[in-house]
Amino acid sequence: MGKKSLVTGGAGFIGSHVAEELLNLGHEVLVLDDLSGGFPENVPPGAKFVQGSINDHALIDTLFGQCHFDYVYHLAAYAAEGLSHFIKRFNYENNLIGSVNLINAAINFEVKCLIFASSIAVYGTNQLPMSEDIQPLPEDSYGIAKYAVELDLKESGKIFDLPYIIFRPHNVYGERQNTGDQYRNVIGIFINQLMQGQAMTIFGNGEQTRAFSYIGDVAPVIARSIEFPAAYNQIFNVGADKPYTVNHLAEVVAKAAGMPYQVVHRQARQEVQHAYSSHQKGERIFGAKAKTSLEEGVQRMVDWALRAGPRKSKAFEQIEIMKNLPPSWLSQ
Repeated sequence: MGKKSLVTGGAGFIGSHVAEELLNLGHEVLVLDDLSGGFPENVPPGAKFVQGSINDHALIDTLFGQCHFDYVYHLAAYAAEGLSHFIKRFNYENNLIGSVNLINAAINFEVKCLIFASSIAVYGTNQLPMSEDIQPLPEDSYGIAKYAVELDLKESGKIFDLPYIIFRPHNVYGERQNTGDQYRNVIGIFINQLMQGQAMTIFGNGEQTRAFSYIGDVAPVIARSIEFPAAYNQIFNVGADKPYTVNHLAEVVAKAAGMPYQVVHRQARQEVQHAYSSHQKGERIFGAKAKTSLEEGVQRMVDWALRAGPRKSKAFEQIEIMKNLPPSWLSQ
């Protein structure tokens, strides 16, 4: 009998790629997504799709009761770190309470493992490279929510014997990313701006660094993690190793698109300046593989985005705190 897996956020970016990997591994996959940031066409062929929210605990319990999932891959989130300061209630309802609904159901319906996509945001400003043994000190509401879920999974594992695997991805990009989201996914934002003949916007001086991680190097690790007994009840960083400045990234994106470009520097945001991770722990368990270069990964994403066309950016309509909101977001 095949494995039955739930993928939350499976119409979104990372979730759709993980769902596709699971189908290739022979899983029976149900995708749950409210389409707040995803698209129906992202759901891979062969997966069953239910439109709904992880905040709907009655729906969650119904699905778990009917489908008897073996595994839950929880990738649904509103992952806008900078914006999360200004949407605290929305952030915690979607990224924390929604996750608790899944944890409750996973315990009550005896799921074999809950795989959770946390974030490098839990580390905050910390020593580099960020490794799993560092004490997390998140500096934004998004990172706080993710870390709270990590802590709850740890306690649920102790008290209720709920197996879990936690991943901390970082700056993931690639095909099917929502290029129309103006608050997150800098590569998608750059590509969308280029396709519309706009200047690429950079917050601050652009010398902040990130290790931009291609989806093809991330999704397979998450999908296959349940096959490794040593991964259970552990936390793993997953993503690229080499950091680049945002200024360099802009050059790479423009070159891949073959378009002339201009850069406009906006007022700096409150954000971690330098963030990249160590992946030695994960490589010991899952094996080390060559990773996609920034140039190759960006080229693949640009080629896909040019076929898909530009997407209209729209302002987030549920801002809760206006004080200190970056002017460029305020004017949208």
